[in-house]
Amino acid sequence: MTMRIGLIGCGGMGQSLAHAATTIENVEIIAVCDAVADTTSAAAAKFQAEGAPDVSQLLARDDIDGVLVATPPFEHAEVSIAAAKAGKHVFVEKPMATTVDACDAMIDAARTAGIRLMVGQVCRFHEIHATVRQLVHARAIGDPILISVHRLSGGWGGPYDQHWRMKRNLSGGTLMEINAHEIDFMRHVCGEVSTVSAVGGTYLQHHADYPDLTLVTLRFENGAIGLLHASQVSAIGACGGRIDGTQGSMHFPTLFGTSSDITFKRWDDAPCPIDLTASRECQPVREEIQGWINAIATGEEPPVTGHDGRMAVSIAAAAYASVEEGRPVTPR
Repeated sequence: MTMRIGLIGCGGMGQSLAHAATTIENVEIIAVCDAVADTTSAAAAKFQAEGAPDVSQLLARDDIDGVLVATPPFEHAEVSIAAAKAGKHVFVEKPMATTVDACDAMIDAARTAGIRLMVGQVCRFHEIHATVRQLVHARAIGDPILISVHRLSGGWGGPYDQHWRMKRNLSGGTLMEINAHEIDFMRHVCGEVSTVSAVGGTYLQHHADYPDLTLVTLRFENGAIGLLHASQVSAIGACGGRIDGTQGSMHFPTLFGTSSDITFKRWDDAPCPIDLTASRECQPVREEIQGWINAIATGEEPPVTGHDGRMAVSIAAAAYASVEEGRPVTPR
């Protein structure tokens, strides 16, 4: 059976999702739509699909089973809810939405319609992220005590400097649009979060209305502590971290490398480096789309549920509130 897909939002991320989908057997891109007509036409030609003049006309088609939603974040909820009401399965890019209430509305719409809703937290499918979680859950270093992750960059620029990206209510700000990955990773490894404390401010990115530097502390329900260093003010970029456990520690200096990028050490043993170059070829975007397709076929929950996407937004929202109010905040 062929899975027939519509693409809503034909920018770089949308095209990445659509390209990955076309590499999966029995998946076909049927129609595409973007707010910019020329972008719709270019994507239609690239994927040999029909261009739809607007979202409503794409969703009205009977020959579409599901949609890939890769619009700017402030449109995710409206488009996803409309798709669910039209009976289309939904894969929506992160952040799931820019508010917790919008996430809840998306989940309710999917449940009512009986469709499969998946959120694009693609880092779960990256080899290093997946291997770190596997080692922790196999108790390679005992019970986790601390997970510390940093993602540092020098701010927006070039093609990423769109006006909507500078507004928290439109993009979710850095903690949602970018650090949804790190927040989801930390929660995926250590479990649910009970309280969030954060400090931050705007130091260089004054054209945005949200912090460009934030230190976020998470208290997990299992007692572990998390620390996220999220920065748009670093001239030397980096993305990595470490986990300390009751029986040892784990270090991953980069979360996106492929060679000898994880080392774990138990207290009485020598350090053990893990070389991932011999592992299977990692195609994270293809794997996340495949997971969604499998969930549609089997009726099971997708690998990243609406609840997962919601909690990344909820934790980020709690961090913003903590920065503004100067107190710990419980995620909703």
